[in-house]
Amino acid sequence: MDAETAARRWADTWSRAWPQCDTEAIAALYADTAIYRSPAFRPPYSGLPGVRRYLGENLPAEENIECWFGQPIVSGGRAAVEWWGSWTEQGQELTFAGVTVLRFDDHGKVTDHRDYDNHVQRREAPYTGW
Repeated sequence: MDAETAARRWADTWSRAWPQCDTEAIAALYADTAIYRSPAFRPPYSGLPGVRRYLGENLPAEENIECWFGQPIVSGGRAAVEWWGSWTEQGQELTFAGVTVLRFDDHGKVTDHRDYDNHVQRREAPYTGW
């Protein structure tokens, strides 16, 4: 599978599965040996068990999730996808705006996932023109 198709599948799956906390739909996007970095300065989650651990630690804590994903920017076997997400976590409204840089194998599975983001402690929809 080419990187553009894989990146569009990644963004489409996350946009549907994140609000529903569907960890298995998201985990199915990742290779057995994937490296998942989120946030950038913490140790990575390694392999598919690590991806599932990250999702299992984070998604259940998020409620009332709204998310948006931009069109992937693709170069070779890599893609960058802009995203915006708002949710409630432990009673606090949060909004994160970020980019995920992805690398794919020949089957379209993510082998490397790197998140870069900013956040505010309020719910905020994407700005005009986002």
